[in-house]
Amino acid sequence: MVEPQCPGVVERYIDLSQYYDRAGLQPLKQSILAATAEYRGRYKRVYRCLGAAGELRRDMNELVDTQGVQKRLGKRAAGIISRELKRPAQGAGRAEQRFLSAVTHKGMLTLWDTVKAQAERVYELAGEYGLAHHMLAPILTAALAAGHDAVACPDPMAPERLAHLIFPDLSLAFVTSTQEVPWPHRAYRRLRLDAMADQDAYRINRPRLRFAKRVAAALLDEGVAGLAQAKEAHDRLEKLYNPYVDFDGVARTADQVADELLALRDE
Repeated sequence: MVEPQCPGVVERYIDLSQYYDRAGLQPLKQSILAATAEYRGRYKRVYRCLGAAGELRRDMNELVDTQGVQKRLGKRAAGIISRELKRPAQGAGRAEQRFLSAVTHKGMLTLWDTVKAQAERVYELAGEYGLAHHMLAPILTAALAAGHDAVACPDPMAPERLAHLIFPDLSLAFVTSTQEVPWPHRAYRRLRLDAMADQDAYRINRPRLRFAKRVAAALLDEGVAGLAQAKEAHDRLEKLYNPYVDFDGVARTADQVADELLALRDE
């Protein structure tokens, strides 16, 4: 539920509870309460597992992400900018933020077909330590300054870092490819970012990196299993509710609200 801040002026209430058959649902009360408690409990554990996995990934990144690495990646980004962003455009570009990757009940997924549908040239940034951000950030800044619109895609395990960029008007994209979710097509260019990592830091911290990678993968697997269990519980909850919901009424309300919004657009 979203509470209106200025009801009647900016927002208004939309009461969908009127479409429940409350009398029909009453005999199912205990089953509904149990299924609700189960799936919410599953999500709590999922968030803990994924949060811990994310912290370990941050630790891995910090072990190899030195100023020298950032300088090398920035230099590669500058070369790409000079080659790929020559075509002038009018005005500043706009960036839309979209998650292209996600942790789901089926595992870590990336919508690669979305990239392929919008870009003929795809740079594959292969690496396990989250270094792609240092290339993607300056490329995004330069592209927007040149007037190109972008789809900026954060890393779902570290939303403060970019994982992918798509420039539809240039038919150009940059994607982070990992062992978990590799780019499945032939790349226009493939850059091995881990080879640019600080080799001394990598050698010194190799045991720690291996440990963190192994434990983070196990925590991610546990989180995925928890999501699958949460989905099963939620599916049972929906089966309990569905026979007692007037979906035609919900659809009529949705059409009414859509008409109101479209009318506002045309004013």
